[in-house]
Amino acid sequence: MKPNPKAAPSGSRTIRIVGGDFRRTPIVVPDVAGLRPTPDRVRETLFNWLNHLWANEFADKRVLDLFAGSGALGLEAASRGAGLVQMVEQDRGAVSALRTLRDKLKADAVRIHSGDALHALSRMDASRFELVLLDPPFGQGWLERLWPLLPPVLAPDALIYIESESALAPPPEYEIVREDKAGAVHYGLVQFAALRN
Repeated sequence: MKPNPKAAPSGSRTIRIVGGDFRRTPIVVPDVAGLRPTPDRVRETLFNWLNHLWANEFADKRVLDLFAGSGALGLEAASRGAGLVQMVEQDRGAVSALRTLRDKLKADAVRIHSGDALHALSRMDASRFELVLLDPPFGQGWLERLWPLLPPVLAPDALIYIESESALAPPPEYEIVREDKAGAVHYGLVQFAALRN
């Protein structure tokens, strides 16, 4: 059963999952300052890239969504059958909305952690992910703080998806695999160079 978009709270808006088992499911975007869900076209492009790079195999992939927000990116991964989607979100209202939607979808692969991205990342000692989703609030220097913390949580051949207000400029130890631009938003996939032999 799919959630009813008419039940969206006043001041919120609705987007939809673009592919997979949950395709066309509405996602209510919480009215949270700085929250800008990834547009449908960008999500579709990202998952087309991943389908190509992963030969459409998602079942063995573990995904970390560090700034889950509306859940659009992580839920797209879950919709396509990712084995695990670990979401991290600090805003309590957004966390509540994520948990409600996950339960309605019976998306058992989705786990939701309420807390700060840096703190959560520092506590993932034994976790390794094939995909890390980074869509942090713009203009707050998040990427610069996150780059050095990512390698320990990356599985072999892991990919990192990034959205940024400026052209992607990862540190030298990261390599851009794919990139594009939609309006004022730059986005792409990068890989920690040490993972590529």
